[in-house]
Amino acid sequence: MANISTSEMRSGTKVMVDGDPCAILDNEHVKPGKGQAFNRLKLRNLRSGRVWERTFKSGDTLEGADVMETDMEYLYTDGEFWYFMVTDGSFEQHAADETAVGDAMKWLKEQEKYVVTLYNGAPLAVSAPNFIELEVKDTDPGVKGDTANGGSKPAFLVTGAMVRVPLFINIGEVLRVDTRTGEYVSRATGK
Repeated sequence: MANISTSEMRSGTKVMVDGDPCAILDNEHVKPGKGQAFNRLKLRNLRSGRVWERTFKSGDTLEGADVMETDMEYLYTDGEFWYFMVTDGSFEQHAADETAVGDAMKWLKEQEKYVVTLYNGAPLAVSAPNFIELEVKDTDPGVKGDTANGGSKPAFLVTGAMVRVPLFINIGEVLRVDTRTGEYVSRATGK
């Protein structure tokens, strides 16, 4: 990949730092009263998820990382790997391990589209869509007149995720859930 100067780096730019692909979260240009100007970069390691700050002299360059974010459809899991397919017509499949899937694991639903970050053709991270519709597999039954206080109860979804839901939700209902917070949004509307 091409080299990127510190003045060209923006939030979201992917670069190589110490042999690992990193995403730039923030680039602050500092011009002290005495001495040479420098850039303070806030970086996230795409492999480990670690966030740290690093300073570079103004004008320094970093190698751009060969990282692509692609929409892929989740197919299945064999217990060790989770398989995703490119939806652009090539039907190319990629196997992601547990570290790549991470927190998205509890939101994986077959035939749903996810954003998969590829580094040198291998899945590095999987991001769930902001909202997903999942069926309730298990919850306590709702009792008529039990909603006066606006309480909530735990509900287990088909993916294994636990979500707090209103008391009137029953087994078999399809819910719309915010994957960023893990909170119940509403009952799913018919498509």
